Amino acid sequence: MREALLRRQQELLDTARAAGRELTAEEQNEWDNIQRQLDELDAAERQAEAQANAQNQATPDLEAVRTAERNRIREIENICGHFGIESASYVNSGMSVEGVRQAVLSKLMENGAPISARGTADVTVTASEEDKFRRAAGDALVMRSGIEVENPAEGARELMSMSLRDMFIETAGEAGLNRKSSDELFTMANRQFFNPTAAFPSILDNAINKAYVEGHKKAQVTFDRFTKKGTLKDFKVNDNNYLAGPTGEFLLVPEGGELKHDKPSDEKLPTRQLKTYGRQFTLTRQAFINDDIELVTSLPARYAASARKTINKQVYEIIVNNATIYDGTALFTSGHKNLLATGIGITQAALQKMIMALQTQTDQFGQPIIVRPAVLVVPVGLAFEVYTVLHSATINTSGNTQAVNPLYRYANSIEVVEDPTINVLCGGFGNTMPWFLVGAKEDTAFMEVDYLNGQEIPTIRRMEVAGQLGFVWDIYLDWGVNVMDFRGAVKNPGTTVANPLS
Repeated sequence: MREALLRRQQELLDTARAAGRELTAEEQNEWDNIQRQLDELDAAERQAEAQANAQNQATPDLEAVRTAERNRIREIENICGHFGIESASYVNSGMSVEGVRQAVLSKLMENGAPISARGTADVTVTASEEDKFRRAAGDALVMRSGIEVENPAEGARELMSMSLRDMFIETAGEAGLNRKSSDELFTMANRQFFNPTAAFPSILDNAINKAYVEGHKKAQVTFDRFTKKGTLKDFKVNDNNYLAGPTGEFLLVPEGGELKHDKPSDEKLPTRQLKTYGRQFTLTRQAFINDDIELVTSLPARYAASARKTINKQVYEIIVNNATIYDGTALFTSGHKNLLATGIGITQAALQKMIMALQTQTDQFGQPIIVRPAVLVVPVGLAFEVYTVLHSATINTSGNTQAVNPLYRYANSIEVVEDPTINVLCGGFGNTMPWFLVGAKEDTAFMEVDYLNGQEIPTIRRMEVAGQLGFVWDIYLDWGVNVMDFRGAVKNPGTTVANPLS
């Protein structure tokens, strides 16, 4: 039982570490519950041991002492072996099982496990001076490139003036390195690349990790404002999802009559599948010698942002290019009842038509559905007109009199998303550009972006590449973009968007 509890704690740590975050509230609660169970097991063991000692105090049982020691060693080896930690020092020091468990947890947290201190007041986290320097140096590299770090490590700002060469000399711990050339130092640093405990590569990893997480977070995209986020556990085609159909209406049963049998129908939903996307970049020999911090920080940040921008482009390519979807036809067609026959600009009449088209859709079984208009997706240049139409309390009528604007009530319920990706895909200003009305995610899943196990932050890792003069990192992410229900959006073919500079 103890091993299963420890294994689950490690899974929680690994999941949070892979996502580059702290434990969620649910994960923290589970961690605390597991910790309490472990404490109860320890208390029970101590009580049993105390009772046994009391019984044998008058006449010590040497065999019992040997058995207790064997059990202590076995427990310590099990704990350390599960987390890949050397157990000999703990065994030889005579440390108790509880003490070893606390020491192991502290060691895991020192090595970067993203866990909050809530609920672990009995665990004292102590970091070595080398670990503190690694964290401070990594934060210093990030801040030196202009990326703001929230709560930087102690001493990070003082290290911002250090070059890559100086940092390597500081971490190498060898005398006389100041007299070596930058090229010689790079050769030494490159050999450390393959040592997982080496300080200098660890500092680079720490800096790159912070930079690319920050770049991912600040990427300017809009796709997630009208698409749903999903998760898949593997790369297989997920095609066995079925939508339960409606039950039949209740029929009048006359006196002495029979109940009519009803058989609900179902329909297969669109398939979903993940693909892997990625890039590789290198801190070259020249970059090390030139002290090019840009390649250590801003470059991975740009790659992380590029992952989000690639997803954004894929989503807009589907809706702008009117891609063929799961039923073998184009996404927006008259048959799908989600395409206006004539493209027009942002007007009251156009918006009313699109809202009505969205709200009068029926489901796969011909039953009416309720889809609330939630997001207007427009190219750059049309948002000004949208705000005018939605936020004007009154409008001019044909008789030049003021009347209530029927769209005014949608001003706070419809979000406006303006994205230049539409402009680019349509060839820029001077060309016809479509715009779209998308329903609320809670009502229908128009489009879904799936991630492997829900991880939407790219994974980054150091790689061994033969023939490369430098430190090499892979950065990759697994996702899939799918149209789930054409009923969730209406397209207006649009009109020409004039060039503001002409």
